[in-house]
Amino acid sequence: MTSWLRSCASVPLCVLLACTVWCAEASSAGASVCWSPGVTSCSDCLRRGPQCAWCFKEDFLNKVGPSHRCDLPENLLRRGCGPDFMELSEIKVEVDGLTRSQVSPSHINITLRPGSEVSFIVAVTQLERYPVDLYYLVDVSASMQENLDNLKTVGVALSLRMMQHTSDLWLGFGSFVDKPVSPYINVHPSKINNPCSDYEIRCRPAHGFHHVLSMTGNLSEFTRTIKRQRISGNMDTPEGGLDAMLQAAVCQDAIGWRSEAKRLLLLMTDQPSHLALDSRLAGIVVPHDGLCHLENNVYTGSTKMDHPSLGQLSEKLLENRIYSVFAVEKQRYQWYERLLSEVLVSVSVEDEAVSRYWVSVSPLCPDGSTAKGRSCTGVQPNQTVYFNITIGQHSCADDGRDEDVRVIVRPVGYNESTVVRIHSKCHCSCGATGHCHEDEQLPCQGIQDGATLQQDLNADPSRSCRATGADVDCSGRGTCVCGRCVCDQARLGTVQGKYCEIDDFSCPYKGELICAGRGVCVLGQCVCEDGWTGEDCGCPLSTTTCYSNGLLCNGQGKCVCGKCVCDEHQRHGDFCEKCPTCPSTWQSYCESGTCLQAFGLSQREVSMVSSTDNASESGSGHLVRTFLSVCALTVLCGLMVVAVSRLLLLKRGRSQGGSEDGGYRCTGKDLSYIPTTNEKTVTYRRDRPPEHPLEMHIQVPKMAFGDPWQC
Repeated sequence: MTSWLRSCASVPLCVLLACTVWCAEASSAGASVCWSPGVTSCSDCLRRGPQCAWCFKEDFLNKVGPSHRCDLPENLLRRGCGPDFMELSEIKVEVDGLTRSQVSPSHINITLRPGSEVSFIVAVTQLERYPVDLYYLVDVSASMQENLDNLKTVGVALSLRMMQHTSDLWLGFGSFVDKPVSPYINVHPSKINNPCSDYEIRCRPAHGFHHVLSMTGNLSEFTRTIKRQRISGNMDTPEGGLDAMLQAAVCQDAIGWRSEAKRLLLLMTDQPSHLALDSRLAGIVVPHDGLCHLENNVYTGSTKMDHPSLGQLSEKLLENRIYSVFAVEKQRYQWYERLLSEVLVSVSVEDEAVSRYWVSVSPLCPDGSTAKGRSCTGVQPNQTVYFNITIGQHSCADDGRDEDVRVIVRPVGYNESTVVRIHSKCHCSCGATGHCHEDEQLPCQGIQDGATLQQDLNADPSRSCRATGADVDCSGRGTCVCGRCVCDQARLGTVQGKYCEIDDFSCPYKGELICAGRGVCVLGQCVCEDGWTGEDCGCPLSTTTCYSNGLLCNGQGKCVCGKCVCDEHQRHGDFCEKCPTCPSTWQSYCESGTCLQAFGLSQREVSMVSSTDNASESGSGHLVRTFLSVCALTVLCGLMVVAVSRLLLLKRGRSQGGSEDGGYRCTGKDLSYIPTTNEKTVTYRRDRPPEHPLEMHIQVPKMAFGDPWQC
């Protein structure tokens, strides 16, 4: 026997020669995977993963519990456990039978433990002179008359064409109709022997299956057999094809299937087939037993047993390595060409162990591609398909014992297969003595000093493992051993403390540091160092950073977490010193006169300082308001100047415009005044007035708009 891969006992290196074996490598987080207070036996340790090892050295780590014997191999080596004292998750592959012509290798032995897996290669070669057995199973009911005539010519031509791909072709022949009982056939005496009597044609009697010609390499004999075939007849549409297929599959000796050949079963029919339970119509209720029932090449169980189910037929075809082909109406050479060029592999695990193992298949086709599924197509003679097969183990048997399981890797249609024998190791041998030291108890004496502790342990062993007010041992994150907590190892970090209450992973972080680097994490909450507070210990208790000019937050706020929080929302700045809309800070502070005494200032000086302070605080806001005010005053002054000028002009006009005769006097200077009347009555008086006053009416026409005024 050739060993392709030696055991991984020489930790941590696994040497790969011809096939691939998966060996888990240790990592920094691996220790937490292996070690746990709950691991108290070697079997428990190895079930935690293939990277774990158990140290069965007698004096290994005195005064500790058995759980510390389970760890990564490198950790055990560092603590003084040599390779000869380690029980490992042994993974091994041994290959035998590399000289097979079609499927290689023929046998593989592998050793697995729960959680481990191995990979190996199975090579399947398509030979040029590959033996092929082709059995024609033909429906000879009356509706197949034309197809049967065609078969006599096409069937021979098809066989000759197939011989171009294989020079070792054997052929066989069988026929079927249906169960020869009512209501499937006409049971009238005149119809039993000749179902075609109404048509004055001589037909064969109906039959369930008739084996006509065993496998032969003589093509002439096959041709003569086909030409002698005659049709038969029945009543209903479905035929008994499944009945005939099962007999052709299980009657190995009668059919003449060769053990080394690829077996093809060709079913030719133009109708569907009866299924299981259909036979109840004929009063047949006995299920099919799946066995061969041929006597003188005639199926004798046709009238006694029901039709087989599809599942039963499929099982028998796989069991006898037969590839079935269904030909309906027209035969297509491409079907056979595809069949002969396709390489498909099936993997089967023993039924009682199938739930404890898993299988993965990945084919590598001759063109270098990785096909989807488990097959490659278009494979030519002398080309090889490589199947990378991985087998892994989920768990051990319920009783925990070692077991041997057989797995069959079989290319579909090939007579050869690869047998894989799995040896599952579920218990530990622990060297020549077989003593794994799993029953050790941690000695309590000497672990902690003092008679008081021993008295407490006698009264309540877990009393010293619980914090005040706690209702579980070791904060629920460890095991109480002899009155002392042995903390669990968590994947996220370290658990420690007297009661396993401290860790480095479950509290708030600040600046990528847990508890801001200023405290310890206790049961998910930060316990801060002196001078710090907050959920993440990010707030200083000191208010030094909040003082400015001797005042806490400029006298306008409180110091919270080292920063000023202003009393008024309009204030801002690091020390609440900025507030454009607020009264001056000096003015508010000095209203009571305190600053007068503190700095020796008079009230007038305080006002000046306040004004200066306001001016400096207002900034650009005051400039904007000043600009707007100047603009408004300028506009207002302009309006006032216009109004005053208007009044002065009116007043001057009244004083200069009147004359003794009441007419308008044009001075030539004031051209803006335009009279508004268009009619005026003027009374002239003389020195000697007449007896009656003389009145003169002068009509002054209204001047059109836009005409110039002329004096």
